[in-house]
Amino acid sequence: MKWHTAYACLGAAVLLGASGAAVAQGSSDSVTLYGRVVAGFDYQNHVYDEATGKSHSVHSGADNQWGTSMFGFKGTEDLGGGVKAIFNLESGFSGTTGNLNGDALFNRRAYVGLQSDEYGTLMMGKNQPIADQLWALDPTGQQFIGSATLVRGRNWQGDDNMFLYESPRVGGVGVQLMTTASGVGSGNRKDALSLSYVDSVYELRAIYDVARDEDGKYSDVFAYSKELTLGGTVTWDDLKLFAGYELLDAPDVKDGQTDRAQHYWLGARYRITPALTLIGAAYRVNANQGGGSANLFMAGVDYSLSPRTLLYASVGNVQNGDNANFSVEATNYNPARGQSQTGFYVGMAHSF
Repeated sequence: MKWHTAYACLGAAVLLGASGAAVAQGSSDSVTLYGRVVAGFDYQNHVYDEATGKSHSVHSGADNQWGTSMFGFKGTEDLGGGVKAIFNLESGFSGTTGNLNGDALFNRRAYVGLQSDEYGTLMMGKNQPIADQLWALDPTGQQFIGSATLVRGRNWQGDDNMFLYESPRVGGVGVQLMTTASGVGSGNRKDALSLSYVDSVYELRAIYDVARDEDGKYSDVFAYSKELTLGGTVTWDDLKLFAGYELLDAPDVKDGQTDRAQHYWLGARYRITPALTLIGAAYRVNANQGGGSANLFMAGVDYSLSPRTLLYASVGNVQNGDNANFSVEATNYNPARGQSQTGFYVGMAHSF
């Protein structure tokens, strides 16, 4: 039996087991099944082929461009004294092929923990706390045309072997502390600290995280680096404004290569009707040592057919400086250096 077939069978068995557990649990305990399927059409022009030196267009089924297709289940058990045991298992997959996003069955989340209203929450396992916080600062919700694009996905990495503490909110202020246990020394280790303030109008976040390579070095500004993110949102009725700043630093890269990049963005979401939301955003990156600069502009629309079914359309254009070849989407379909690129995706998302 092939691995992906085995994973599918195991996933189905787990989901069926969870369904039974949800029925069997008492009122103080719960297991919740949830998920989303997203699929559509995606297009990018000016995709450069280094082998031929020519550019062409790419069109394909849209997988996770607007948002990740996923299934998962989470649960709690009341241990008494205001303490609960918690768990979460979540897998991302392709809505157009059915394949998993990676080799692991639960490739997004797989953790257990303890939760207390008085003392906070401790989680152990696999999770993506940095990406979750960046999601809150990005007007697109980290679509492929969004805050991950001009940093080549650096700010939506997940974390294995994770230990995460999340404090209770006091006056709207919360703290998160994270580290990973990666084996020998500091190789592949990640650490993070974040502070946030959230109320009905304002949301402010400061996030500092570091990601090391297998030798414990900061050797790639867009993969293994120090990352500082500052940002916030303001909500007035149906209008929500976003602003963010991201600094990447990789002091261990080879001389003459890019070791620093600065990333800025502004954006807005405006709910015209309960069903219709307009999205607009602009992003800019400046990378030193010949890494170049780029501007990314995005416009999108979400239309809800029901509380669980949504239609989406997003379009973007990236304008690269002379030395830059950033894609309009967070993909490997890069244009030639200095060339602009346009892309769009349309489709449907159904949640359950």
